Order: sequence, then C-alpha cells, then structure tokens
Amino acid sequence: MTKIPMGTGILGDFPHSENTVFWIAFVKMHGGNHWGGSLEIVNSNSIAEGFADSNHNRSNNNNNNHSSSSTDDWDRAALHSQRFHHLDETQQSWLLGPKETNKKNRYVDLGCIVVSHKALKWTVASFLIAFLVIGLPVIIAKSLPKHKSAPPSPDDYTHALHKALLFFNAQKSGKLPKNNGIPWRGNSGLSDGNSTTDVKGGLVGGYYDAGDNTKFHFPMSFAMTMLSWSLIEYNHKYQSIGEYDHMRDLIKWGTDYLLLTFNSSATKIDKIYAQVGGSQNGTSEPNDHNCWQRPEDMDYPRPVQTINAGPDLAGEMAAALAAASIVFKDNTAYSRKLVKGAKTVFDFAREGGKRRPYCRGNPFIEPYYNSSGYFDEYMWGAAWLYYATGNVSYLSLATNSGLPKNSKAFYRIPEKSVLSWDNKLPAAMLLLTRFRIFLSPGYPYEDMLRMYHNTTSLTMCSYLEQFHVFNWTRGGMVQLNQGKPQPLQYVANAAFLASLYVDYLNASGAPGFTCGPNFITLAKLRSFSTSQIDYILGKNPTKMSYVVGYGKKFPRHVHHRGASIPSDGKKYSCKGGWKWSNNPKPNPHNITGAMVAGPDRFDKFHDVRTNHNYTEPTLAGNAGLVAALASLTTSAGIGIDKNTMFSAIPPLYPQSPPPPPQWKP
Repeated sequence: MTKIPMGTGILGDFPHSENTVFWIAFVKMHGGNHWGGSLEIVNSNSIAEGFADSNHNRSNNNNNNHSSSSTDDWDRAALHSQRFHHLDETQQSWLLGPKETNKKNRYVDLGCIVVSHKALKWTVASFLIAFLVIGLPVIIAKSLPKHKSAPPSPDDYTHALHKALLFFNAQKSGKLPKNNGIPWRGNSGLSDGNSTTDVKGGLVGGYYDAGDNTKFHFPMSFAMTMLSWSLIEYNHKYQSIGEYDHMRDLIKWGTDYLLLTFNSSATKIDKIYAQVGGSQNGTSEPNDHNCWQRPEDMDYPRPVQTINAGPDLAGEMAAALAAASIVFKDNTAYSRKLVKGAKTVFDFAREGGKRRPYCRGNPFIEPYYNSSGYFDEYMWGAAWLYYATGNVSYLSLATNSGLPKNSKAFYRIPEKSVLSWDNKLPAAMLLLTRFRIFLSPGYPYEDMLRMYHNTTSLTMCSYLEQFHVFNWTRGGMVQLNQGKPQPLQYVANAAFLASLYVDYLNASGAPGFTCGPNFITLAKLRSFSTSQIDYILGKNPTKMSYVVGYGKKFPRHVHHRGASIPSDGKKYSCKGGWKWSNNPKPNPHNITGAMVAGPDRFDKFHDVRTNHNYTEPTLAGNAGLVAALASLTTSAGIGIDKNTMFSAIPPLYPQSPPPPPQWKP
C-alpha cells in the first residue's frame, strides 16, 4: 500500500482545513489504486498524523531542501483498508462538512455565465414586458394593411396651374388627339397651308393665338420658349403635380408645327412661313377678324405669310427649338432634330443683308405683332443654342458687346426691363446671369456677364414700388405697360422673372441683392411676385379672378370665338356667327385656364365680350402665367433644377491631367 503525502503530489500544496472535504471526496470517488491496489485511508489517527507530518514536512522542505522524512509516514504502494465506522458524527462532519440538503441551489449555470434565480426571473420578466409594450404593437402595426400617406394639399398656385395649362388644349389647331380634354373643341384648320407646295401635308397644327383663329408664329414661338424654360427649371414640380407629360405634349405640339414652317432638314434656308390666317385692316372680305366662327367651321381663305428676312422671328424660333431640345434630351432623335432646326433657322437670322424686322411692310402682321427690333432675339437665341449645344461660338455671340449696345440693354430705359413677346432682353440677361451664378466661366466672358448680372438686379429693383420706376394702381398692380390696355401678360412675365431670380440666388446661397444703397432681401422680391399673381387670381378691388374657371368669380364673357358659340350641331356662317359675339349672356363654354387681358389703370374691369382689351386671352400671356405659377407653387417642392440646363455644356476648364504611369524598375 502506498502512502500519498498530504499537501504534495496529486493535490499539491493546499491548506488542510480548506481542502479536507475535497480530499475525502476524491478518495471516495477514486477508491481504486491506478498503480495496482486499493486506495483507502488507514484510520483517523493516521490521517491526523499524516496532516501533521505534512505540515511538518512542508516546513522542513522549505528549510532543508525537501527532506525525505515526509515520505516515510505513508506507504507509497497502497493505503491500508480501513473503515470510518468508528468515527462519530461530529468527527465525520469535520472531514465531510455539512450534509447535503434538498434546498434548491440559488444559482443557475447557463454555460457561459452563472446567474442567480432572482436575477434570471427579473431578466425574463423585463423581456416579456418589453415585448408586450414595444414588440407586440409593432407586430400588430406591421400586420395591418398598408396605406400611403396623403400628399400635401395643393396650394392655390397649383390649382391655378392645372387650369392655366388647359387653355393651350383649347387653342390647339389641326387634328386633335382623343385625350385633348376640351369637349367643345374638334379638328380644325386641316386645309391650312395647302398652297405651300414644299410642305408635305400643309401647315396643319400649332396653336391659335387668341380669341380669333389666326396662327401668329412670332408669339407662338415665344410661348413655346417660355413653357420649355419653365419645365427645365421646375421639372420636379411638374412631375409632382402630375403635369410633366402634359407640358411635354403641349411643347411638342408647338415645336412639331414650327418645324413645318421652314425646311428643317436643310442646313441653309431662304424663307420662313411666318403666319397662317389673319386679316388686313379696312377690308370686308371674309377673314379671321371679319368672321365670327368656330375654328371647326372656318370656310374662308386663310392666306400664308412668307418672309425672306426676319432675324427677330427666326431668332425666337431658334430659341424655342433649342429650349425644347433640352426638354426632350431623353428622346435623342427628336432632340437632335430640334437642335438641327434651331441651328438652321438661327443661321437664317444671322445672314447678312437680311437683317430687318420680319413684319416690316406686311399688313397682315404689322398691325398685330409688330417687332421693335431683333438684337434681343440674337442674345436670346444664342443663349439657348449655347445651352442646347455647348458650342462656345453661341456664347461668344451672346456676350458680344454689340448686342447690348444695339438693343440699348444698359440704357436703363424702363420698358426695356419689361419681358414680352417683343422684348426678350430681361429674360436673355437673366438666362445668362444664371450661367455666371452657377458656372462662373471667367475670362473672356466675365466682364459682359457681370454687366448682365448687374442689369438684371436693376431690372428687379425697377419692379419694386419703393423705387417709383413704374406706376402702380391703387389695387396693387404694377403698370408695366404704362397704363395701356391688356396689362396682365406683362405682370405675369415680371412675376416669373422675379421669382426665378430669387430661386437662382437662393441656390447660390446669396441672401439678397442691392439696389443702390438699399439691400433687398429675397423675401421682399418674392413678395412682389406673389402679390402680382395674387392680384391676377382675385386679390384685387373687383374681387374677381382673371383666370377663367379659377375661384367663384371670373369672366364669363371671354372674347373668344370657339367658347362663345354653342356646340349645338349647327354651322354658323361668317356673318351669322356675330349674333353670338353680341349676345349679352355668358359664353356657353368656359375656356378654362384662360387669363384675360385684364383691368385698366384704375383697376376697373368690364366683363364684355365685345371689348378685347378686357376679356381676350393670348397664348403668350398664358405662357407667362404658367411659368409664374410653377415658380411660386410650394405644394410640389421648392427650388430649381440647376443642372439640366447645363447638360450639353462641356467642362469650362482643362481637366486634371491623368496620373503618371506606375514606376517600373
């Protein structure tokens, strides 16, 4: 039998009083001697002596380099087989410790950690409460049917914009699409331009200008340019309110027609068809002014006016086609067709020896849409062609000092700051100011662009009542046409320019601009725009909206042939239709969205069909209204699209050189 010294060997050094229980348990568990014999404790005395000897040996080992006397007390072969029956319970308790009871352990072993029962209960309870309070409601909410959140309510400008666009549907000429949306309108003008042998299918399509049935290509081109400009700047708004595709359709209806008015497949042309229909003053023969007929019932000759010179008309047509090419840049083939046509017609405008107003000496045009010059159209058309093509030759022309000089752009003449179908200067300079604000091209364009920018700011200053450049009515309308009739088209255009300038400055981070020593905040300029459009929409002394179909009170006797004649299945002759012109009753059809000519300089308005100076709408006037409304509406977002306008412009500065090739040993 082998003796194992206590405190060394298998158990190593340990305090006897603390490890006695472990040792006895070890002996009980491992009764067999792995070296060939039983392993049992001899007796109580031996155990006591063994522990005493062990302490003595531990001390001797430390002092006498592990003396061998400790090994003599135990037989290393095996222990004598003895029993513990002669130990009383007290002695056994000294060796074995307290007896095990059935009391539950206060701790739970989770494998990686040991926790108390109490902590485990609180943890489980906390998770259960969190699930009931947070998790369960989330699960219920996720399981409920999905409902899209309602979009923000449209503001007044959005409501008016929806209606203003419908006016263009009512003015369409040609074979109308099924979704035109104007039930009292049908196909018309299908014989227009039949006398033009070089135009396949004639000059069918386009828009009637106003309350008559004439197609004036000069203001029609301007209207298409304005619609395209508005859509480029605020395409996100049109998409948000669901009018994006509608706007594109309206623009394409106009540009498709304009492409018919000259040989758009050629690179050089010698004529443009400038007008279809119309009349001469002083004649009694049937024509658009002597007859009062629905366009669907026209049966009188509609002459076509051809011009061999006309930089103003050609320049405006180039602007319309170039601007539309940016709108349709996602349709590569059509966009290229528009750009090609714009280049061709602009070359015609710039051709030497043919630089005279398109209307000069033409009795069908001059009394109605007489052009005062063409240098503004040069600037306007060149700016749009630069944006459409990126060709710097157009930018060089637009910033050529001769254009502002000949157009008197810097003379600070009040009427030069008023945008209209005739005067494009304020719009052209704002368009080029945009280029300076966002791209800062620097030399050699900076000097002229800075002057355009300064003049644009002065134009905005002139619109504000505090500077007394223009008279104002007591009701709050600025008299941009010096108190003459039909003021609203000029008011709408100015509201658009001012609102757009605010958006340009906002996008650049500028808080305002200066008018001499006065600092003008953007909010103040925006308030000018809102006040003028609000005036048009009903905040005026008459409490009447000047947009048909908007509000509760609006003009009912609009000077318009198609709207004033009932759709009763009868065809009224040239003279027979005049009874509807003179009829005191309201029009049988509301021409929804039409902005009428407007009040006089005393804020007085007469809702009479026979006075076109009050109640006649125009294509150009409504284009300005649409643009202004789109700029002011906030229910479809705010701000402009800075980048689409510049999509065709190449980098203005040399690109960074490529990195050097990797060094090879």
